[in-house]
Amino acid sequence: MEGKKSQSLSQPRAILVFGAPASGKTTFCEKFSQQFRAPYYNLAEIGTENGFSREKILLILSLIAKTGQNIIIEGQLNTEADREEIKKLLREENYNPSLIWIQTDVNTIKARLKARLKSVTKAKEEYDTKIAELEAPAEDEKPIVLSGKHTFETQLSHVLSQLAA
Repeated sequence: MEGKKSQSLSQPRAILVFGAPASGKTTFCEKFSQQFRAPYYNLAEIGTENGFSREKILLILSLIAKTGQNIIIEGQLNTEADREEIKKLLREENYNPSLIWIQTDVNTIKARLKARLKSVTKAKEEYDTKIAELEAPAEDEKPIVLSGKHTFETQLSHVLSQLAA
């Protein structure tokens, strides 16, 4: 999976990664991006850092998709409707989107949030807020499910085998 547009007839891939806060999404995306030299975009960060509405974020994603590069996306994927809207946009640009759902146990997530935020209270608030926004995938979404506690090598092996199937 190279980052540059291929001259072949194959569709570019879009890897869409979602899951609970502190589940390991960003770590996976960054490593996957490096492994395959494919651009990684955190749509939630882009929106927050720039004060962009969802509409502007989708416009940016549409422009990114016009490059035809394989891409990795995190953020703005919390609900089934969010995921479907982004997959539809990508399919319209001839992409083959694949969902990856990273799962991690609650105790690990809370410990990671506590370490990141340096406060039990802030960690609890962050967890409660973000979990309330997150919808588990519907049965027909058929995501690749990863453990946020496995090594990247194990995660990579599982993703590649699922993408090849």
